[in-house]
Amino acid sequence: MNYVVTVNGEKYEVEVERVGSGSSSLSRRPPERVSRAIQAAPVAQPVTPQPAVPTSAPTASAGSVVSPMPGTVLDVKVKEGDAVSVGQVVVILEAMKMETEIVSEVAGSVAAVRVKKGDAVDTDTVLVEVK
Repeated sequence: MNYVVTVNGEKYEVEVERVGSGSSSLSRRPPERVSRAIQAAPVAQPVTPQPAVPTSAPTASAGSVVSPMPGTVLDVKVKEGDAVSVGQVVVILEAMKMETEIVSEVAGSVAAVRVKKGDAVDTDTVLVEVK
């Protein structure tokens, strides 16, 4: 007797024959071979690294006050034209839930304030320029 049996969604054709006193033997016919054409996946071409493109962000000069770490500007304590002294706090930065006072390392007047309250900054971002 021939049967079609479905196991895990796969259909199999089986043949059952009686063997002796009421026992049965089960054999499975080999599945039909189906050939399919297989296409090779396209090979990606290697990418050649390009040199970094300069950004328009200001670069640090001798009088620049830069961020020592990534963080968020909590407060800017100076404005353009203000006189600053060595060690004066110019920006308060929050990093890892800690407030850090960023101070000027030179005396002079504030030529430019490059950040505002709430700005996210990276390490070495120019915060204030002192001339």
